[in-house]
Amino acid sequence: MRRGREVIPNVSESLRLSFHGAAGTVTGSRHLVHAGKTRVLLDAGLFQGLKKLRLKNWESPGFEPSMVHHMLLSHTHIDHVGYLPRLVKLGLDAPVYCTPAAYELAELMLLDSAKIQEEDARHANRKGYSKHHPALPLYTAADARRALELRRVLRYNQWLDLEPETKLRARFLNSGHLLGSAFIEMRMELGGREICLVFSGDIGRHDMPLHLDPRPLPKCDVLIIESTYGTKLHPTTPIIDQIRVPFKETLDQGGTILIPAFAVGRSQQITLVLRRLMKTGQLPEVPIHIDSPMAFKATRIYSRFLDPRNIDADVYEDGRLKLFPENVRLHRTTAESMELNKLSGPRILISSSGMLSGGRVLHHLKRLAPDPRNMVMLVGYQAEGTRGRAIAEGRDTVKVHGQHIKLRCRNVQIHGLSGHADRQGLLDWVASAPEPPKIAFMVHGRPDRAEALGAALQEQARRAQHSMQTFVPEFGQEFDVSALLDG
Repeated sequence: MRRGREVIPNVSESLRLSFHGAAGTVTGSRHLVHAGKTRVLLDAGLFQGLKKLRLKNWESPGFEPSMVHHMLLSHTHIDHVGYLPRLVKLGLDAPVYCTPAAYELAELMLLDSAKIQEEDARHANRKGYSKHHPALPLYTAADARRALELRRVLRYNQWLDLEPETKLRARFLNSGHLLGSAFIEMRMELGGREICLVFSGDIGRHDMPLHLDPRPLPKCDVLIIESTYGTKLHPTTPIIDQIRVPFKETLDQGGTILIPAFAVGRSQQITLVLRRLMKTGQLPEVPIHIDSPMAFKATRIYSRFLDPRNIDADVYEDGRLKLFPENVRLHRTTAESMELNKLSGPRILISSSGMLSGGRVLHHLKRLAPDPRNMVMLVGYQAEGTRGRAIAEGRDTVKVHGQHIKLRCRNVQIHGLSGHADRQGLLDWVASAPEPPKIAFMVHGRPDRAEALGAALQEQARRAQHSMQTFVPEFGQEFDVSALLDG
């Protein structure tokens, strides 16, 4: 495994890559492609988790936003799109291409992100727990709206011509991770040869509710691949076997089960799974409350764009798609959310965000966590430094709005709903290409997981009688890919 080499001076016929996020860490997806004289930004995500990472959102992005010619968005999770308004504030004025579903979801995600940042800044100023006076949001709703004006729709499998001189073009292929998610294929002619580069975005799993399987990897020279689960395999224990006992014990004693879940994708998925388990008698029948205006809006988008080929027949009632069946109540307004404070258990409460990084779920956590009758159920990856990770690690307290909250409630982390392919899933996806890539860059993962995935990819290529160079980019590092291909 190599860490790269010094880049040569800028050459109009060269391909270079620079990594300005998700390098050595999971979040903050920002990868800049220098194809000849054209600069294409792949994703614009927020850093999340540890404070030292979050502070990077306030630093210079490491490139001049006004010099970017095009941006391609893999999907709308905040660690892939949430930095876009900040870039626009700093001078980005390039078209932002995304799939039709991502076009609509981006509006929900960015306006909600801006709202949370503004609310958190106001709350910090009222309570005085910020070291900054006054506390300011990273960006505002007005910044987010300006960013949304840059969106352009690019359908799956539709080639987009980006630059005629180098015949630079790109297309989206379904990655199976989230509604509208894609991996990005770019082709160009540089130095008298055609080069194909693929950015994985986040690769999904096979046979998952709501989403189609990821498309096979095309033959490519260069692959930028996520490594979130580069050393991990998803457990195969059925979800009902993981939750039956703790659910029954919590509900039997009149407790409330709080499920932090992302409003887009995960809330729909976990609600669908729980309702099926209740409908078949595998779980007790109790009310499910979804406290998220964004989840309500996202569900309508899912209903319009969802491909019915991956939906079980029992989701259809009278020929109509119904993701949220009976005994599910949506809470959109603040007043409706506050009503939940008056409701005792047994019941299930789903609220965002999935890592407890902000939003309404924090108010519910403050109320429910000190009571041992209640339970917090974590249903996805919890990044280092988040409240979700603290709960998963069994901490006694967690800090919310400047206060240390006692965690006396039960906590359970279930597996099997992750939207990310695990180690074997990533290896299988790369093996789906006609032949291995010549170069692979491991991103979106801790260094140990990225290194391990790179070594596994090299071994897989060797068994196929091919050679592969693998790299784990460091933050801010730039590579002369043309020279690497020649080497």
